[in-house]
Amino acid sequence: MSTEIVTPDPQQTYSDQTVQSEQGLLLAVLVMVVLGVLGVFLVS
Repeated sequence: MSTEIVTPDPQQTYSDQTVQSEQGLLLAVLVMVVLGVLGVFLVS
């Protein structure tokens, strides 16, 4: 994973990385749920 945002303040950088990872996790869960629902409809 590459860090595109480079800031001199370590706390700010850590905060940005935490927010990005949380958003990525939520997005991954959302995609999995949508794919699961679509799969159920396609199978049935």
